[in-house]
Parts: sequence; structure tokens; C-alpha cells
Amino acid sequence: MINKVVKDADEAISGIVDNMTIMLGGFGLCGIPENCIAALVRKGVTGLTCISNNAGVDGFGLGMLLAKHQIKKMISSYVGENEEFERQLLSGELEVDLIPQGTLSERLRAAGAGIPAFYTPAGYGTEVAKGKETREYYGKMYLLENWLKADFAIVKAAKGDTMGNLIYHGTAQNFNPMMAMAGKITIAEVEELVPAGALDPENIDTPGIFIQRIFQGKNYEKRIEQRTVTKR
Repeated sequence: MINKVVKDADEAISGIVDNMTIMLGGFGLCGIPENCIAALVRKGVTGLTCISNNAGVDGFGLGMLLAKHQIKKMISSYVGENEEFERQLLSGELEVDLIPQGTLSERLRAAGAGIPAFYTPAGYGTEVAKGKETREYYGKMYLLENWLKADFAIVKAAKGDTMGNLIYHGTAQNFNPMMAMAGKITIAEVEELVPAGALDPENIDTPGIFIQRIFQGKNYEKRIEQRTVTKR
């Protein structure tokens, strides 16, 4: 029986070196691979191209890598909660490819499905369309978008087994399932690691065939990106 378990995040990210392209699951701060992000900060790799829905917040999530200037380029769909991200973008220190969120998701899914390109109406007639092939279908204009792949994909799940089968909880599914299928090597950190066969097959979200390394994480903060409360 295949056992894909590694000891910890530091072992899981072995092989990630300078100037690689990596994907990191999550939406805001929900379902992000906290342990692996911290390990990348410790490792000190630089020149990274990071594919993620956003870049965390100042001092947490991908914001930790930005603070250390370890990211050369961000491919994402949202930048609104990270002041350091904004500063580096406006100063020209950081290259940013902003993609409509649905297009980002589909480009990831397409890579996992082996579809090199597809047409979408999102972004036609805007900056997003510059340099891209367009075509009319049924009286509407569409852009040709290419798949997104990465050297490593890093995802976070609630549960996983030693063969790499994963279960996500609620909205923590977000970009994780698509990214798990789109990396050359996919790393999964899970809150609970169980023996093979312990998960109900009907509830598995990502089959283990897409996962090469898995480990049980620890000390998850699970921060809330923004909290608004009523004054009493």
C-alpha cells in the first residue's frame, strides 16, 4: 500500500527552490496551508511566482512571504486586504497578474482536466483581454485563456489518509480541489491524518491519486480576515 506521509511541513516542501511557480489553496484566510507557508518563510526561497486567490493579509498567510520579498510575481484575483501587496504593486517591486476569479478557477480546473485552453466572455473589452485571441460565438465575444500549472501545488484539508485522499470542510474547499489537480507535485497538509480506509469513500473530495505528499499540520490559527461587530 502506498504511503505518502512525510514528517512535517519542512520535509513536505523539500524540492521547492528559488524561482519556482507554486499554487497555494485558500480563499482569504480560509483553508490556507498555514504550516507550509511558514516553512517557506523559514526556508527563505525567493523569486517565487505564487498562484493564489489572494495574498493573505499583512503578517499572515502569503503576507508573510511578501514581507520577506520572497514573491516575485502574484497570479491572483483579489488584492484588497494586504497593504504590503498594494505597496509593492504600486512601487513596481511586485509583478501582478490580476485575473477574474471565475477565470482563475477555470484555468486551474482546466489544467487538472488536461484542457490546455478555453474560451470565456469574462474580461472581453478590458485590460484583461490585451494580447489574447478573441472569437465570436453565437453573437457574443470570448477570450482564449490558457490553463495554469505549477511546479508545486500546496493545499489544506480537514482530513486526509495515508494514501492522500482528502476531505475539506465547508468553504475551505474554495480553490483547494482545483489546485490539487494542477500541480506537478501536490502537497497536502491536513488537520487530521487517518489510516488508509478510514475515510468514507462517498465523502472524499480529492482522490489520493493527485497527492504526492501529505502530513498532519499543527497550531492552526484560522484567523478571520475582517471582523465587524455591533457596538453595544
